[in-house]
Amino acid sequence: MLTWSEFAAARPLIAQVGRELFYEHGLGLGFLATTRRDGGPRVHPVCPLLNDEGLYAFVVPGPKLEDLRRDGRYALHSETVPPPRQDDAFYLTGVVDELDRPDLRSTLTEQLLRERDIEVPWPGFEKEALIESRIERCLLTLTQARGGLPFGHTVWQS
Repeated sequence: MLTWSEFAAARPLIAQVGRELFYEHGLGLGFLATTRRDGGPRVHPVCPLLNDEGLYAFVVPGPKLEDLRRDGRYALHSETVPPPRQDDAFYLTGVVDELDRPDLRSTLTEQLLRERDIEVPWPGFEKEALIESRIERCLLTLTQARGGLPFGHTVWQS
């Protein structure tokens, strides 16, 4: 499995279009799928943070974080809504790592504040876990050719 930076080096066009889809509205937006204790799926909105190093997210303590701590597998999906590209989508799967790196947490907190145009994090933010998503496979679906990539499905697997 690859970090975001390794994935972007291996497949730069897919990574660039995927980043554009996650950040279509100016901040990272996606849906994170995890596996419940009983094996069933659980889906939550999440705001991924992408930079040159990795694909990260701050996760509120609760069922989603419990799922990831128990079974680190994830799927992360972003999809456009307005026409004409309403079916463009980017989907990643892999495993997450929970990180305890104060320097990285500080850097990503600054990025999060900039992206949301806010001065300070919300109450309880310091309790949110920092995760990094490692990538095993992806699917990019385009309704029109874009960024040097063809119409239709482009699949990549490590």
